[in-house]
Amino acid sequence: MRILAIDYGLKRTGIAVTDELQMIASGLSTVESPRAIAFLRDYFAKEKVGEVLVGEPRQMNGLPSESTPIIEAFVAKFREAFPEMKLVRVDERFTSKMAFNSMIAGGLKKKQRQNKALIDEISATILLQDYLLQKNNLK
Repeated sequence: MRILAIDYGLKRTGIAVTDELQMIASGLSTVESPRAIAFLRDYFAKEKVGEVLVGEPRQMNGLPSESTPIIEAFVAKFREAFPEMKLVRVDERFTSKMAFNSMIAGGLKKKQRQNKALIDEISATILLQDYLLQKNNLK
């Protein structure tokens, strides 16, 4: 079964998924946030997903960030749409910055690094890869 990670945002939602063996995290897609539940419904109908990670935004001091109410509203909709799905909240404090830095390290041009949809998808992938490392005690 796969693990899926969601980097939910006001406009766009980055989505990443593992392989069946839960060893490798890969970017899956970026969707418009209002379409996220419909996208997930379609994906869950085709693929076996055992758990879903949703980023939990926090400020540097650990307090909830200003985007917390938006994400909490999405989590409520998710739980309503998929009551049987295991949902795990994970700290996402540094994922956007790490995504941007990985784009630089990967040699992407400035124009490509301005693609916010790509940043969201990479952020979800980083969130998922970090979770896999922690889960497998590799960190």
